[in-house]
Amino acid sequence: MRRADRLFHIVQLLRRHRLTTAARLAERLEVSERTIYRDIRDLQASGVPVEGEAGVGYRLGKNFELPPLMFTVEEVRALVLGARMVETWADDELRQAARRAVDKVHVALPPPLRKSMDDTALFALSFRSSGEVRKRMGIMRRAIEAHAILQLDYGDGDGVETTRRVRPLGLYFWGPTWTLGAWCELREDYRSFRLDRVHRVEATDERFEYASPYTREDYVKAVNEDH
Repeated sequence: MRRADRLFHIVQLLRRHRLTTAARLAERLEVSERTIYRDIRDLQASGVPVEGEAGVGYRLGKNFELPPLMFTVEEVRALVLGARMVETWADDELRQAARRAVDKVHVALPPPLRKSMDDTALFALSFRSSGEVRKRMGIMRRAIEAHAILQLDYGDGDGVETTRRVRPLGLYFWGPTWTLGAWCELREDYRSFRLDRVHRVEATDERFEYASPYTREDYVKAVNEDH
């Protein structure tokens, strides 16, 4: 990690915690405590209001704000790849939102980082994400946010189709396939539904209380126990 990037990360970590020790910063950034002490002195000398002392801990003074969009080259690449994955795999509303977000970041970046953004050779391609799957994903995503019960027609791996009422909890991406994690009223248990096997989906006007056992945490715990 470049020293300038490390200094920036130190400030970011100090912003997140009321008091942070040099040992914790050193562990997080994978450098020695001696390096952290030197970096802290340099930050203070440059006018960053770092308060505290060695052996006690450090914190940022009140009302300190960093300029927005201070990204490293690698962070820009990560943002571009993430946005391109959303454009490829997500529903139409999120795809458009990803494009708008990238446009906003692009305009705000300084020229050198803007060029890095343009030259990022990281792509997410798919020949399997159909318009119908993206449409279903949009319905499911909005139902998850609204805690609305979904009714769907689902075909299993053997081609047997059933109609289900489910309490949608989360959408999960497994490489080429999206699944809906939900509580299935028919099976009275958690189930994962592949979106490419959902033939029809409709959000009902019925709402469910987002509380145990109908939470993402409960679903993930049950899936982990099964595996």
